[in-house]
Amino acid sequence: MIDLKKHIRSVPDFPKPGIMFYDIGTLLAHGPAWHETVRRLADIVRPMKPDVLIGIESRGFLVAAPLAAMLEIGFVMMRKKGKLPGRTVAHHYDLEYGTDTVEMQEDILRPGQRAIICDDLLATGGTAVAVASLARKAGADIIHAAFIIELAFLGGRKKLDIPVTSLISYDE
Repeated sequence: MIDLKKHIRSVPDFPKPGIMFYDIGTLLAHGPAWHETVRRLADIVRPMKPDVLIGIESRGFLVAAPLAAMLEIGFVMMRKKGKLPGRTVAHHYDLEYGTDTVEMQEDILRPGQRAIICDDLLATGGTAVAVASLARKAGADIIHAAFIIELAFLGGRKKLDIPVTSLISYDE
């Protein structure tokens, strides 16, 4: 069994001093480790029988798209404001220092669809909560959230009102 944590590069002081950035670029670059990551996520997600996976811009696309293809289900993009064509719906939310907005195409989710949120990293949970809220406005049933990495010490899991799975956890 591949130790996925060995394929995550830690980059100190990025994007600003005092922040440790956990880079999945090295995981993506290692074919067997990346394949194992997607396989493990598929084993977790498959029994839940979702209709669609929701990927959060931008690294969440790298997680959700191959997973959705493997499971032969739909993939929905949640993007930053102004990045999607056509009519969109938005959700504004607070960050630690400011605000942000996520958007999805207006007709991309249908009421009652079973959806799982996928991203590379769960930190404070603010973006995942915003994505869940926006998807629910469209009538989707958010049943789970799956991440490659969780920064457990930031408590993001506690903000989500759905079950959460992460393959790798950092406790400090």
